[in-house]
Amino acid sequence: MRPEPLHIVLVEPEIPPNTGSIARLCGATDTILDLVHPLGFSIDDKHLKRAGLDYWPYVNIRHWDSLDSFLEAADEESLFFFTTRTDTSLHEARFNPGSYLVFGRETKGLPEEIIALYRDRCYTIPMSNNRIRSLNLGMCAGIVLYEALRQISSAGQR
Repeated sequence: MRPEPLHIVLVEPEIPPNTGSIARLCGATDTILDLVHPLGFSIDDKHLKRAGLDYWPYVNIRHWDSLDSFLEAADEESLFFFTTRTDTSLHEARFNPGSYLVFGRETKGLPEEIIALYRDRCYTIPMSNNRIRSLNLGMCAGIVLYEALRQISSAGQR
């Protein structure tokens, strides 16, 4: 039996090439892409399509009308939120098959009320240069996804 796939959740993404690149990443790793609306672009956007190249048929995409509808459907224990507004390192997270890796908007990140509500489920990607505010969303998704895949593989769960 095949283990439950991981999920990358983009909450109200704004930049089409980021979402396209993350979709391509999801296709390459059999990871589900959850898009929480409203989106800052049309899913027919040429930049979105170009970034995903010809891999779109291999991407499992789920659309959610709102963050509330997504959160109501998700198992809280499977949620992992990523933000620059915490000191808890990504390396402290313990991922399992079916985990949801949740990222906020490129310009604002996750809503403050979500960070407050799920404080114990928020993680950050450590950076040694504190003059750099944040990393590109696509890069963050890749770093976190491959750490989750590494942990699951090391535990013999995938």
